[in-house]
Amino acid sequence: MSATLSALHARADSFTALRRDIHKHPEIGFQEFRTSDLVAQRLERWGYAVTRGLGGTGVVGQLQRGTSARKLGLRADMDALPIQETTGLPHASGTAGLMHACGHDGHTAMLLAAAEYLATQEQFDGTLNLIFQPAEESLGGARKMMEDGLFDRFPCDAIFAMHNMPGFRQGQLLLRDGATMASSENILVHIEGKGGHGAMPHLSADPVVAGSAIVMALQTIVSRNVPPLQMAVITVGAFQSGVANNVIPQTATLKLSVRALDRGVRSLLRSRIVELVEAQAQSYGVAARVEFLPGYPVLVNTPAETALAREVAVNLVGADNVVLQTEPLTGSEDFAYMLEKVPGSYLFIGNGNAASGGHGACMVHNPNYDFEDRNIPVGAAFWVQLTERFLA
Repeated sequence: MSATLSALHARADSFTALRRDIHKHPEIGFQEFRTSDLVAQRLERWGYAVTRGLGGTGVVGQLQRGTSARKLGLRADMDALPIQETTGLPHASGTAGLMHACGHDGHTAMLLAAAEYLATQEQFDGTLNLIFQPAEESLGGARKMMEDGLFDRFPCDAIFAMHNMPGFRQGQLLLRDGATMASSENILVHIEGKGGHGAMPHLSADPVVAGSAIVMALQTIVSRNVPPLQMAVITVGAFQSGVANNVIPQTATLKLSVRALDRGVRSLLRSRIVELVEAQAQSYGVAARVEFLPGYPVLVNTPAETALAREVAVNLVGADNVVLQTEPLTGSEDFAYMLEKVPGSYLFIGNGNAASGGHGACMVHNPNYDFEDRNIPVGAAFWVQLTERFLA
């Protein structure tokens, strides 16, 4: 075990308690007031220059050493989810309907543990920017921080982030260069027909029939327009229309989730959905409008930064505990916005698998999930050694 990892294991209990405190007091996106106060107060105590308010509740802690112009960014997310926890653990959420079901409490604890350790060291030369981001869960907190001038005020030569991953051994590190997580589009299809009596359909323009045809036709985009070796998903998660069995409604709404691992495929899906919806609607004598809600772009890790992260991972936990090029994920992540602006890499740390059992093996966004506390010293040690390598 490396000296850094040993030192962080020795400090782990206090950060486990901190993580569990955050878990017990979950806060939804853009409302992380208690959590951001906790983060800011500790960073100030350790000597960081702290800036609050980016993206509403975002916090940046900056630490400078030496004279180098090199600048590194490390990011952790802080928000919880609108899920009722069922773990029954002593540190379970104390707020009804909210829980840390994705491990952002653990991500925050890992980066804070690294922050405390780095504040006591003189092992790097340059500027370290620790970014504690609000509202990752579908609300675009990364984009909001950037709109508030994140990289103008705190420029970075590279930026990194880490997420826990159930289904892999606890503490295993997984990396990938290139497209790593899918884009996510939230799309609404609004159909305007002509309502009427269910017994006289010839006097109406039925949006339910038109919407049904659109649902089925949308499934042909992936099978007939996307290259077979590319990934794409079009899911219609909701079809809302009507309230009575004998009334043809006036309107219908479809809610789509659309994902891709290639920017070109993402663009193709957007254009084909519009073309197909409009053509289908016309053929059924109704009007249709496609509305694109804010989504996330494809997350693309840059090769040089990922190569550095691989070296750090292997040196820290050994080659047997590192997956050098893991499979991409069809989930999405708003760190993708930051990677469109700054080169960097997003990696994963195993949260436990079926063999290990326990709540850590439960998939994220599940009411029975919990972050694996044994990952706190491992993740923190990775951040420390990455900082020391990048700002050597």
